[in-house]
Formats: sequence, structure tokens, C-alpha cells
Amino acid sequence: MGQALCCVQVNESSLGIKETFGKFDDILYPGCHCLPWLFVTRVAGYVSLRVKQLDVRCETKTKDDVFVTVVASVHYRAVAQKAVNAFYTLNDSESQIKAYVFDGVNGKHRIDIN
Repeated sequence: MGQALCCVQVNESSLGIKETFGKFDDILYPGCHCLPWLFVTRVAGYVSLRVKQLDVRCETKTKDDVFVTVVASVHYRAVAQKAVNAFYTLNDSESQIKAYVFDGVNGKHRIDIN
């Protein structure tokens, strides 16, 4: 995933985010790409498309006043078509997922499992 001269390599199961003059320009798919350095084109970062697992431990109170600890394992990954949103919009995806799971376990939201 290094950048030497004007060639850049994007590893498999990841996408590169290309910027020109500091503005989003294109998504780079796995393989070798040539970037014209004269136009201040660079790879801003990479988005992994691998499936990740996040274990969320929640303590909640049931209707009969009993405290239980629930461990939820969440599998998540970035969608290739929304890689730009995953790179620029999400700051800390794991804490956002944890907050959503906490709300679901405490009964504030309904969690659909597909």
C-alpha cells in the first residue's frame, strides 16, 4: 500500500481514496494505479472491505428487576459502493455500533437480524 514516484498499489480486500488538491476525486480498486503527482494527486487513505467482529458487553435490567450481562458479537464491514461515506463520514465506527447495540439491548430500538 505504498506510494513510490507516481505508482500506488491497493491491496486486495481494500479500496483507496484518491484526492486531487485535497478534494475527493475517485475510488481506487485493488491493483496498481498511476497518479499524476504534478496535479497534487494522492491517496488520502484506505478502506478495508474485510469482515470485522466487535464483541459488545452490555449490562441491563430486566422487567422483573434482575440485572443480566449480555454479550453481543457484531460482524460488520464497509460496503464498496459507500466507501466514500465510510472514509469521510464515520469517525469511530466501533463506538457508534456499540451505542446502537446498547440502545437495542435496553429496549430503545428494535434490532432486526437479517
